[in-house]
Amino acid sequence: MILLLSGLLLLIAAWFALAPHRISGISSRPDPAHSHEEALRRAERFGGRDRAGMNPLCRLQLMTHGKTASRAVVLVHGYTNCPRQFLELGKLLFESGDNVLIAPLPRHGLLDRMTEEHALLRAEELASYADEVVDIAQGLGGKVVIAGISAGGVTAAWAAQQRDDIDLALVVSPAFGFRKIPAPLTAAAMNLFSVLPDTFVWWNPVLGAEAPPSHAYPRYSRRALAQILRLGFAVRRDMRRTAPGAKKVVVVTNPSDRDVNDTVVQEIVRRWRSGGANLETYEFDVSLGLPHDLISPDHPEGKTGIVYPRLIELMGG
Repeated sequence: MILLLSGLLLLIAAWFALAPHRISGISSRPDPAHSHEEALRRAERFGGRDRAGMNPLCRLQLMTHGKTASRAVVLVHGYTNCPRQFLELGKLLFESGDNVLIAPLPRHGLLDRMTEEHALLRAEELASYADEVVDIAQGLGGKVVIAGISAGGVTAAWAAQQRDDIDLALVVSPAFGFRKIPAPLTAAAMNLFSVLPDTFVWWNPVLGAEAPPSHAYPRYSRRALAQILRLGFAVRRDMRRTAPGAKKVVVVTNPSDRDVNDTVVQEIVRRWRSGGANLETYEFDVSLGLPHDLISPDHPEGKTGIVYPRLIELMGG
């Protein structure tokens, strides 16, 4: 009897450790703009929420041709970065005729790079952000594309799963799991980081607070990473129930990525496909040696001259 009880307790403990917790309550509440003018007002309100301490390079970027374009593109930057990351790609899309929106993620873009504000990030905030930027985009373009990298990729994936008014979602190197965490232990790590005292880690331990780029935070919060994983598990939960609302999803991977766990990403791809998603994949060649941040034009290992044309092509541009 004691052995049986011990075995049962071990099973309960294993379930608690390995199953994702607290992913209920993350939901989508669409409220799309119905005109270009309404979209501009909403974008102005969004930008008006920027704090006095906002880095000028990180404010909301709205590029509009003065009317509803045939297509609007929303670009979602990564965790600890800001809209500056996507600015050059956004300009290329704008020059091709798109209206473009690049909005800072919640708790991002502050001038104080050592702020601890981003440690308070919540999965619910990322979900609300996704709704808000897609809502604005509905008034900016006849068709809507959302593209994001890393945490922005998870946010774009959430939007793709939830919103049936997205024509294409480009999900680049999504942070559904991290290279340092074995794929089967992703949920356990999320659960653990959510309850342990938070810690901050330098992205570059050698340069510390001096690590470039100057518009991004030089360190990450483990608790914030757990919240990004939370949103990812909410996407996984919902893809078991329904196909994504987006008309098409394109998942882009980078085999040279040292941060994202590609095994987890491939699991997401398989689940989406088995659920009936209209899904396409693209993998950059490993010989390119691309960094995780393959978007920033100032990354020393970046090759935006190769990356940008491919992403634009994958967006249907």
